[in-house]
Amino acid sequence: MRNPKWHRDEIILALDLYHSLEPGQIHGRNPAVIELSELLNRLPIFDIRPDAVKFRNPNGVGLKLSNFLAIDPEYHGKGMQSYSKLDEQVFKEFDGKRFELKKIADSIRNAVKDINLSNKLYETPENDEESDFIFKEGKVLYRLHKYRERNSKLVLKKKSQHLQKYGSLDCEACDFNFQVKYGDLGAGYIECHHKVALSDFDGRVDTRLEDLALVCSNCHRMLHKSFETLSVGNLKSQLKL
Repeated sequence: MRNPKWHRDEIILALDLYHSLEPGQIHGRNPAVIELSELLNRLPIFDIRPDAVKFRNPNGVGLKLSNFLAIDPEYHGKGMQSYSKLDEQVFKEFDGKRFELKKIADSIRNAVKDINLSNKLYETPENDEESDFIFKEGKVLYRLHKYRERNSKLVLKKKSQHLQKYGSLDCEACDFNFQVKYGDLGAGYIECHHKVALSDFDGRVDTRLEDLALVCSNCHRMLHKSFETLSVGNLKSQLKL
């Protein structure tokens, strides 16, 4: 069986390295390529790797970087022509946006720097609907986002703080209250949304109470669907129109 195709997160990391190398440095013996190979093997994306020995090994990473040579209009050689549609899509998406590319790549690297945290991200999968969402920052940072939202101790503190201040658990976007709608069944129920955008992850693993917002399930889904363009405040304003 073949190893899984390269994921968007992996291509972002590879492209970031590609832009820091000269064409002659793109090979499996380059220490930077070897380091990327080790990083790709730590990403909490694929738990099934049919050929673990070859999975993102240095030679394979070198070949992936060579694919970008074939896409890059500034390179006048040939490069490896076996690039994928996703390779080309990501390359063109970040064309002229090196700073944004590096920022996202650095955020992914920071997210998996802690091995224990990286292992926990494996246990924080998205549901079926979320798997259809495409975030430019990729799956690793989205899983980190979900992990933070599911920190039960922090969520409990956030709810307690909100109750003390407002006396009820109303959605901060649409004012829906589960207890008002469902009686005792909905008592104490509300979901937590991490307000910090994926692209703004700076390597800080801890989450502060002010990073969280209490929202109903519907608003939470909408916030996740339009991550980069929709804040809790923006959603609240839209609902008032």
